Amino acid sequence: MAESRVKLRSRALTQRRTLPPTDCFAWSQAIQARALVLPEYCGAGSVALYSPLQNEVDTRAILDNALAAGKKVFYPKLSVDNSPGFTRIYTQTELVAGRFGFFEPAGMDSISPADYDNLIVFVPGVAFDRCGNRLGRGGGWYDRVLSGLDNRGVFVGLAYERQMVEHLRAEKWDQRIHFIITENDLIDCRRARC
Repeated sequence: MAESRVKLRSRALTQRRTLPPTDCFAWSQAIQARALVLPEYCGAGSVALYSPLQNEVDTRAILDNALAAGKKVFYPKLSVDNSPGFTRIYTQTELVAGRFGFFEPAGMDSISPADYDNLIVFVPGVAFDRCGNRLGRGGGWYDRVLSGLDNRGVFVGLAYERQMVEHLRAEKWDQRIHFIITENDLIDCRRARC
């Protein structure tokens, strides 16, 4: 099974890298527009976003909206020992190039358990199925950080329709997401018959 996940990740990453930037931009705008009217987003006091890599769905419109609405905004940041976590930003200028090529917070204001209940986490992925299973970038970073939230918060995958697959076999450590937003659909994974 590990080999097939590796092959699927490689094929999906290659496909995503070759997508025309104009298509990615248009699809990202449509996906973010759906995210901004999601009731779980509108009611959230805290928002965790990601910095897109290699043609991933952009999150800047969500960032701008969240900051303007006074929501707490968090981004992934690896600690010195590479343990996962979310760190707060107060302005977009606090995002700096990190060790692994993506932007991360310059500050040290980590998310606290008090933020978990009113939190929405936008999650990147390479492939998704309608049951809420996702194939991530590799390394299990998001699975570790999501499991550390003690089953609190709402997890939302942002994906292009092309990233949807029929079925992903989940590993025991994989964390399911609650919703997937594509340019054409809002999928409530909690209602899927899996």
